[in-house]
This record gives sequence, structure tokens and C-alpha cells, in this order.
Amino acid sequence: MQTSLDFIFSILILIFSVVIHEVSHGYAAYLQGDNTARFEGRLTLNPFEHLEWFGSFILPVLSYLFGGFIIGWAKPVPFNPNNLRNQRWGEAIVAIAGPLSNLLIALFFGLLIRFDALAKLGDSFVYICSMIVFLNLVLATFNMIPIPPLDGSKILFSILPYSLQDVRHFLERYGFFILIFFVFVLWQFMLPLVSLEFHLITGLMT
Repeated sequence: MQTSLDFIFSILILIFSVVIHEVSHGYAAYLQGDNTARFEGRLTLNPFEHLEWFGSFILPVLSYLFGGFIIGWAKPVPFNPNNLRNQRWGEAIVAIAGPLSNLLIALFFGLLIRFDALAKLGDSFVYICSMIVFLNLVLATFNMIPIPPLDGSKILFSILPYSLQDVRHFLERYGFFILIFFVFVLWQFMLPLVSLEFHLITGLMT
């Protein structure tokens, strides 16, 4: 019963977190002069505007069943890089806005835990906040991996010299397959990093 409740809470937290992640991308583009996300109705916290079947539902279930963790994503928020005021770093700014939003969520709830601001609310509430911190750290860390279509790839491409553009073309062509391999084979080696981040913020062990 507890495992089922944990899974349900984890899915709800994941949905809440990926929606904020995508809206942050949209607002970062909007603040730089691009209205694409606004015109397409993506500057909203309504989850139905952001979720997709594979990244938001199928992948979280598969990763939980076969890997013991939950990971996922929502539909990427569209933007037109040609509209961005900062043509040099605009795409990187839009890309980093998503992971940064998850990190800020993790810091907010994590510091509440660390300074015992939730003590009077009971262990159950602290536990839920711990799940919020951990899952948002997972999302922030996961999305900084430089594999398309993750945000880390856009940051990488913005600093990649022209002489290495073949690397970009390779990653863009095979990125989805590399990413699936990474999620189910290599991600387990990244979890200790997330656990360390969790401990540094909350003072707790995962």
C-alpha cells in the first residue's frame, strides 16, 4: 500500500515539476522577445497543455518498474531562436531556465526541511517535501546531460566550436536512442550524485 502511495505521489510531483520546467523555458524565451510559447498557449500551469504520453506517463512507469526510480519529461515548449534578443546566448538561457526552476524548487523545500520549518506539520509532510526535493534534483541533473533533446545539449551546442559541428549532427541524429540507453543503463550511476545533492541541501540521507 505504501509503495503504491509513493508511486502516486511521485507521479503527481513529477507532473507538477515538469510543467514548471517547461513554462520556465517559455517565459525565458518570452522575456527575450519571443512570443511563440504565448501564442501556442504554453505559458500556463495547466498540465494538459504540456504532458505527452511517452515522456510524461509511459517512461515514468517503465523507469519505476525496471530501474526503481522515476524520470520523465513533458512536450518541449516551442520557441523561435531568431526572435531572441540575445542571439549569442539566447538559446542557452532558454535551455538552462528549465533545470534552474527545478533546482529552485528543490532549494525552497530542501531548506524548509534543513531548518526544521516543517517540524510541526509532522513526518508525513516532511516526507512528501523530501520527495519534491529529490525528484526536482533528478529532473535538474537529468536535463543537464548533453544529449538531445535534453537542455544540456542546447547549452553544449551554444559553446561548441564550429570545427566540432559533426558532433552536434551525430547527437541530433541519434540522440533519442542514446538517451533511452542512458536512462535504462547509465542513469543508475548518476543517482549517487543526486543523493549527494539531496544531502547537501536537506541534511538528510536518501
